[in-house]
Amino acid sequence: MSATTQQFDHAEGNVARTVENQTSRVPSDYFLLAALGSIAASLVFKALDRSDEANFIGHWAPTFLALGIYNKMLKQNK
Repeated sequence: MSATTQQFDHAEGNVARTVENQTSRVPSDYFLLAALGSIAASLVFKALDRSDEANFIGHWAPTFLALGIYNKMLKQNK
C-alpha cells in the first residue's frame, strides 16, 4: 500500500469511548446556544464596565463552537 492510501486501524481507549458516547447524545443546538449565551453574557458584563469578566466569559464561545463541531463529527461517524 502506498502512504496515501494506507489506513490505520486503532481502538479508542475506555475514557475516549465513554466521552464520545455521552457527547453524541447532546443535541448540537445546545453548543450553539451556549456560545451565543456566552457572547451575550460577555456583552452584559462589558456594559456593566466589568471588562475582566467580559473577556473571560467571551472566550468561552470558541470552545463551545469547537465542542459542537466535535459533536457533529461524532454523529457522522456513527
